Amino acid sequence: MLVIVWEYQARPDRIEDFESYYRPDGAWGGLFRDAPGFVSITLMKDLRTTGRYMIADRWTSEAAYEEFKRAHAAQYVDLAMRGERLYQAEHEVGRFDFVD
Repeated sequence: MLVIVWEYQARPDRIEDFESYYRPDGAWGGLFRDAPGFVSITLMKDLRTTGRYMIADRWTSEAAYEEFKRAHAAQYVDLAMRGERLYQAEHEVGRFDFVD
């Protein structure tokens, strides 16, 4: 299992738009939904810091994720560029697997 964790600081005036765009039924979920190897997206908001979010994208493997990105590069870049208007900062925290 691959879990990619992202950290975002949403723009204060775009909180609702950010949540709509990045939640499981938003734009990214729509792109990923039917992809082989895609499992889920989880959007989490910080309870103490307004506008701070963590997103966990789950895939069956890193290979499945990387293949999806190659096959859908134009759509992936387009969504990423459109999302930039919604946040002040984006950071890939890391790529993780579950410990058995």
